[in-house]
Amino acid sequence: MTAAYLGLGSNIGDKAAILEEAVARLSVTPGIRIAARSSNYRTPPWGDTDQDWFLNAALAVETTLSPHALLEACLSIETVLGRVRERRWGPRIIDIDVLFYEGAAVADERLVLPHRFVRERAFVLVPLAEIAPDLLIGPETVTQALRKLDATGIDRVT
Repeated sequence: MTAAYLGLGSNIGDKAAILEEAVARLSVTPGIRIAARSSNYRTPPWGDTDQDWFLNAALAVETTLSPHALLEACLSIETVLGRVRERRWGPRIIDIDVLFYEGAAVADERLVLPHRFVRERAFVLVPLAEIAPDLLIGPETVTQALRKLDATGIDRVT
């Protein structure tokens, strides 16, 4: 089994219920075992800020899937839950990102690992720091990267 970390987010509908359904579906996906789950965090939108607030969380998983197979499993769950990609960084019922996959450095048209924006997004790092504060991503830990960002408006809700 290989350790990997996922970021989840929703800003359409019953955000908490959607996150729970995504976690439930991941937990029954062959080759994925959930090792830890962060709390949910209410976060302001990032990128395209003309939209509703998000609910974000992070998961630590152990997997036998390759990085690309893990991505495909996440994308499949997004589709089943009703994800429609209409505009970049726009509203979404669910988003499941592969943030980090132990021992993998990937950069192709489908997947970049570690996730290309992981160290720039407080809404990703705050929940990730709850479950993996000492995880080394690039030259610094999650906690060190988070210290450089403004986490204003990010509130733990559950």
